[in-house]
Amino acid sequence: MSSLLLAAALALLGEPHTFTYVPDRPASRVNLAGTFNNWNKDATSMTLGADGKTWTAKLDLPLGKHYYKFVLDGDTWVTDPKAPSESDASGYVNSVLYLFPPDYGTPAVRGDGTIAASALAHRQEMPSLNWDRGKLLLTLRARPHDLVKVFCIAGDRKVPMTDAGGDDFYTYYQAAMPWSMEGDIDYCFRIEDGPTVRYFGPDGLSDKPETFKLEHKTFKPFQPPSWVEKAVFYQIFPERFANGDKSNDPPNVQPWDAEPRYDNWMGGDLAGVRQNMGHIVSLGVDAVYFNPIFEGPSNHHYETTDYLKVDHRFGTNEEFRDLVQELKAAGVRTVLDGVFNHTSIDFFAFKDLLQNQEKSKYAHWYFVKSFPVIAQDKPSYEAWWGFPSMPKLNLLQPEVSRYVLTVPDYWNDFAKIDGWRLDVANEVPMEFWRQFRTAVKTKNPEAWIVGEEWGDASGWLKGDQWDASMNYPFRGAVLGFVAQKQLKPSDFWKRLNALYDSYGPQVSRNMLNLLGSHDTPRLLHECGGDGRLARLAAMIQFTWVGAPSVYYGDELGMEGGADPQNRRGMRWDLATPDNPYLSLYRKLGKIRRETPALQSGDPSLLEANDEEAWLAFARTYGDERAVVVVNRGESPARVKLDLPESLMSAGFYDLLNERAAAIEGGALRLEVPALSVAILVPGDGSLARAAAAAPRPVSKHATLAERSSARPPSYQR
Repeated sequence: MSSLLLAAALALLGEPHTFTYVPDRPASRVNLAGTFNNWNKDATSMTLGADGKTWTAKLDLPLGKHYYKFVLDGDTWVTDPKAPSESDASGYVNSVLYLFPPDYGTPAVRGDGTIAASALAHRQEMPSLNWDRGKLLLTLRARPHDLVKVFCIAGDRKVPMTDAGGDDFYTYYQAAMPWSMEGDIDYCFRIEDGPTVRYFGPDGLSDKPETFKLEHKTFKPFQPPSWVEKAVFYQIFPERFANGDKSNDPPNVQPWDAEPRYDNWMGGDLAGVRQNMGHIVSLGVDAVYFNPIFEGPSNHHYETTDYLKVDHRFGTNEEFRDLVQELKAAGVRTVLDGVFNHTSIDFFAFKDLLQNQEKSKYAHWYFVKSFPVIAQDKPSYEAWWGFPSMPKLNLLQPEVSRYVLTVPDYWNDFAKIDGWRLDVANEVPMEFWRQFRTAVKTKNPEAWIVGEEWGDASGWLKGDQWDASMNYPFRGAVLGFVAQKQLKPSDFWKRLNALYDSYGPQVSRNMLNLLGSHDTPRLLHECGGDGRLARLAAMIQFTWVGAPSVYYGDELGMEGGADPQNRRGMRWDLATPDNPYLSLYRKLGKIRRETPALQSGDPSLLEANDEEAWLAFARTYGDERAVVVVNRGESPARVKLDLPESLMSAGFYDLLNERAAAIEGGALRLEVPALSVAILVPGDGSLARAAAAAPRPVSKHATLAERSSARPPSYQR
């Protein structure tokens, strides 16, 4: 533990914390926002002291790590100059507060017989209690460097638990045992630390075993849709992908290469997607995630006017239904963006509220603070981040939830979609997501539900709400390693592995692993315009656990900073056979499709070489194996890997660089190009070459590169 963390631990032993701040400029009000209040800038007001310059706020906070900022006059966000800071997944710098348990006041020493009881925890829910691929997975939380041995005791079985790593606060010990989900299981944890032997059960630490009971009749394993972990996703921002039908263009449509603004239109539509299906399929894509397509006033459509109608500027409901079926025929599923936290001010319920005020029968659909209700700055109703155009729905009102739950029902019945991405899902009551999951899964158990949460999503991923979340922490780790070069290979592995262990394995396998989205600067921009770094990041994305998601245009090397620059019209002029980004993404998509270990394999570290800047890890799934070597160095890496017997083979073939790798003296030897990756599978490459000779069917639509014209009809200058 660093001296800074230890000082924080000693100073903040579980007491309520008082935040203090002295602005460097006059402020009429100061608020506190952070992970403890969902970054709501209006939730926690600070009080101005008698000195007229010091603002304070006292909060009871759970132990752990918290991020926060001060908000001056509602719009200026600043870090705490007296606290440490860190960059988050989106690149923002936040202040950090550490609150350690009381029995962390002295250093942890293995074998001293002292056990930090406050750190010990096991709950009979995900991810502490899990079932995956025929095995029961059990996790015990403890203080780092505190215990010598930990066992799981289940009947006559005594299973050693392994240290799976953790963070400054906790280490996680894990055990796996076969279980057919037949017959009850009683279990507890045996803890050994020097002369001390204790047992951990439902009532905490004791001298004798007291067991948790797991009843097979009531146990329901969390099993996300099986297709997701095998999939590659492609995210389409409909208004900027392609203009295939000029008859539905808005009157003020801009040229396709116009400077993107928050309020301008370029004419993208469903016809444009249909005309460019070949391009999508050529990337090895298995599913398309559409940003909102429903009727709404803005080009981003995150203000919904009619959930049951495709926006007239995109096409019709029937066109969408036909597109979904055509995509499905080409092997591509469809996921829609659902914005259920708030509506537009033109939504029928809010229009009635504006018109009839207190007498409106929909007044309880929203969070009205006072009347009259007027759509203006500083509205008298709750709105997303205070934007008056996005009034927040009261989803716990039965009438509201009943209405909203008709939306997934309709689109399942009408268009047979395959899932939902949930906007600002962390700001919606969990009880509503439980209702939403029941409604969606009753219609289609294989429908996928992915929520937007930029941090730890474990609270929503216990099997009763979402299947996955948008994995922004994965993005942050990759950028920290590749673009910012702040992480050494060993640090990068710790970040990746900690993310993997944050959830059950089946949850991690179906997380949406993105490197860019409509809410972030583009990947190439984050890499400082260095295409080598952007392509290296993509190689990592396609080889790590989870479903890769490609933001439209990243596969062509499009650039763009923060919103709205990241929402430019698709650069179809870059979709040429000699584009190095396009060639790489097509190859990565094909490799992942044909390599089961990269789809479903569990990860394990082989070596992290900080001195030479390379990392090697394995992905294993039954008899399927793959070895991935990542070279972040500026020169070729000469790698020697002593593989465990379970991974050893007579030979390996590098799928990405299309060459054999030698086995010499029981070790795998290869040279990995600078800023590149080797993807190695057992064998001599004959199977890979045979697969390459049998391309995936592409439906009746040709790829852009195969078209006679270099520019599709939607490309208008």
